[in-house]
Amino acid sequence: MLSKKEKEAFVNGLSAELNKYSTIGIINLSGIPDRLLQKSRNRISGIKLVFGRKTLLKAAMEKHAKTKKLAESITGTSAILLSNSDPFDIYKEFKSNEIKLAAKPRQIAPSDISISSGETALQPGQAVTELKQAGIDVQIQKGKVVISKDKVIVKKGEPISSVAAKVLHTLGTMPFTAVIEPSVVLSGGLTFTKELLDIDESRTIADISGAFRNAYALCIERGIVNEYTVRQIVSKAYMQAMALGIETKAYEPGIIEHLLGIASAQATALNGLEKKAQE
Repeated sequence: MLSKKEKEAFVNGLSAELNKYSTIGIINLSGIPDRLLQKSRNRISGIKLVFGRKTLLKAAMEKHAKTKKLAESITGTSAILLSNSDPFDIYKEFKSNEIKLAAKPRQIAPSDISISSGETALQPGQAVTELKQAGIDVQIQKGKVVISKDKVIVKKGEPISSVAAKVLHTLGTMPFTAVIEPSVVLSGGLTFTKELLDIDESRTIADISGAFRNAYALCIERGIVNEYTVRQIVSKAYMQAMALGIETKAYEPGIIEHLLGIASAQATALNGLEKKAQE
């Protein structure tokens, strides 16, 4: 139990720390395994995590106008994230440190949990009985346990039975993941929720590229001049002007040469026809 003096020292110390960092976030630690927390703290550089009672963390955040609103996001067991790095980079680092977790009875399946057909590393015995109890088609081939057909043993949204949990553990299948996700981050005067931070980088790049191509095509079609289209539009205008000049036989520099070339080709063709006629 902290004394009143210790609580005040903690709040004042954290309040002073908030002024030193450009990126401040809230991390909800409910359900986060200690090993994941330790792994993330060891591998992610450039961040500081401050742990404390919810009331003390809130008190420190409420001392500053810029972080007062963030205090509302502190629920249950939480930590304050402090960093000077880009919030998207921080979120990406946390996501890369996610870990797989085994299924436990009565947990709800996040998606269809299936077992693929093929040879296993199991030895014939009790394991075969357990697999069959879960409705899995099992055969013994050359002394090895082989799963004959793919099998969905738990459908998305359904609770995991004790039998299914035991089978998944036996086969080394871990259908759950645990990841530390900042619930909200303040950086550069902007507030980012985890939904905004959790973006698919490759998909976003593809979407931006597609949007650029569409905008470029529209600008070329409508003759909108900017730094990206000016070369293409000037080139297109030149070709159109050249075609019009040749068609109307405009005696202008750059066109006369083409007209003379066309006239020469026509004269040569005419001479050829005249020689054939004389023959």
